[in-house]
Amino acid sequence: MEAVVLAGGLGTRLRSVVPDLPKPMAPVAGRPFLEILLDRLAATGFERVVLSVGYRHEVIEAHFGPRHRHLELVYAVERQPLGTGGGLALALAKTRAAAVFVFNGDTYLELDPAAMLQAHVAAGARLTLAAVAMADVSRYGALEIVEERVTGFAEKGRQGPGWINGGVSLLDPALVLDAGLTPPWSLETDLLMPRLAEIRPLAYRTRGRFIDIGVPEDYVRAQRLLADL
Repeated sequence: MEAVVLAGGLGTRLRSVVPDLPKPMAPVAGRPFLEILLDRLAATGFERVVLSVGYRHEVIEAHFGPRHRHLELVYAVERQPLGTGGGLALALAKTRAAAVFVFNGDTYLELDPAAMLQAHVAAGARLTLAAVAMADVSRYGALEIVEERVTGFAEKGRQGPGWINGGVSLLDPALVLDAGLTPPWSLETDLLMPRLAEIRPLAYRTRGRFIDIGVPEDYVRAQRLLADL
């Protein structure tokens, strides 16, 4: 299996607790968060990872180099702002697999990638989103799911239980590479939302451990939640 990890975040909201580091390198339980994520990928069947990097990419490259454990690491460096879609396209151009996982570099989600891939192939999906059950979706916004297909995205602020995007997707690289959009462009706003009815993303439901370290309070919570990894 092959993955892209989106590791180019500025980490602006974390500056008060983690100054001058790319967000995925923020220390969690004594080591960079990205190291925890790559360890998880190595343990769950991945062999090759393309790291989509930008801000202070040299810090990431110096720490990991070309390999981590048995993982081959390839770097796609965003030299100018390309947007979420343009940055992902740059990374996907370096991939080889027919279906590629995409992980947010500031999110940890426990799931079974092989089972997600099996569901993706069985459904004939071009895009599968990992959906995580939450007691209150107000901070994240919710996925609207009908017969295991994502039909819409609810705005942030709606309270109550539901399913959110867990920061892991599985896709046919051509979906992004052949989009024909000029950078900078947004994956969600410029591709996914306008073509949602055509793409019909599959929802892969999971209740695994989930944390997004992008805001200070959850970054602090991650120190406890991920301490055993």
